[in-house]
Amino acid sequence: MDKLMIEGGVRLNGEVRISGAKNSALPILAATLLADEPITICNLPHLHDITTMLELIRRMGVELTIDEKLSVEVDTRTIKEFLAPYELVKTMRASILVLGPLLAHYGEAEVSLPGGCAIGSRPVDLHIRGLEAMGAEIKVEDGYIRARSNGRLKGAKIFFDVVTVTGTENILMAATLAEGQSVIENAAREPEVVDLANCLIAMGADIQGAGTDTIIVNGVESLKGCRYSVMPDRIETGTFLVAAAATRGYVKTKNTRADILDAVLLKLKEAGAKIETGEDWISLDMEGRRPKAVNITTAPYPAFPTDMQAQFAALNAVAEGVGHIKETIFENRFMHMQEMIRLGANILIDGNSATIEGVELLKSAPVMATDLRASASLVIAALVADGATVIDRIYHIDRGYECIEEKFQMMGAKVRRIPG
Repeated sequence: MDKLMIEGGVRLNGEVRISGAKNSALPILAATLLADEPITICNLPHLHDITTMLELIRRMGVELTIDEKLSVEVDTRTIKEFLAPYELVKTMRASILVLGPLLAHYGEAEVSLPGGCAIGSRPVDLHIRGLEAMGAEIKVEDGYIRARSNGRLKGAKIFFDVVTVTGTENILMAATLAEGQSVIENAAREPEVVDLANCLIAMGADIQGAGTDTIIVNGVESLKGCRYSVMPDRIETGTFLVAAAATRGYVKTKNTRADILDAVLLKLKEAGAKIETGEDWISLDMEGRRPKAVNITTAPYPAFPTDMQAQFAALNAVAEGVGHIKETIFENRFMHMQEMIRLGANILIDGNSATIEGVELLKSAPVMATDLRASASLVIAALVADGATVIDRIYHIDRGYECIEEKFQMMGAKVRRIPG
């Protein structure tokens, strides 16, 4: 099992190209199952989760063609089965996203209950209840969700009592081919949901309100092919910006968007960073200064994203002053804090809150990645630690960051992958 070895103490300086958003690419790949014609998806990140989703679609008999620019053409006309087996789903929770499209387009689906990373329960009952409201018959047995619909799904009014991104996406996709109008209330407002809606609209769907908490979908008879480019990854962008801030350095992130990172950029400015933005780039310059501690409370978009909480914990660990972090989205999302304490961070955890008093310098120690974003925070902590830090179980990092060591190397970091 690969590890990362990072020699700390280098001030980051350079440019980095941001990849396509994993959390956008996965639902968009699932959405290709709705179309009657081939669809080409561009700007896919080269990540294990994307490979898993493509393999899942291929297992159903769908024809995939990858061109020299690594865009993928998906042709569902060869589909043979409507099964998402456990051995693929267990490695990636997002596999649940094929449930709505398969049911809406083909009238049946058999999807294993998901596995994924260890940051608490993410119940799929919201997906199931929404699809049942649209007329689906669903049984959960032997670890599988077995769903059928007698003819087309019917439009319905669906209210989520908890904001759910994948739940919103699953119901949104199913509603595009349902008979009549569907209204999704308390819908997730994330940019990735908007990106999925834009792709569905390019396929011929009738959708209004994506990006607000009420989405209205008028079902259509069929969806056609299109060519669609996945939006840039806001969490990867934020991770490189925070890394530069923690090391008192400079970075220009390219192929990205500032308009979907308001909450993160606000906190970086509070930390003392000089931020400049253009149409498709964001630059951060600490001008050699130590960052100031910031207070953070995670909440659904457009508030501060839970997926950036761990990275800011690493920033606060070496910042001037005391920062408070409150996690309101997932339980178990402070596992990285224990590893940072091993590096000398001064952290006091109380339930879902953490108080971090910045220290001048962290010290290297062997640490272990526990989930995707936690592992990114350990990379940032290692970059500001004295000595060489080895991070174990970096397969978590590879699930969400494309070529992370090469990108950091281009910014001057001393990072290398070593065999386990």
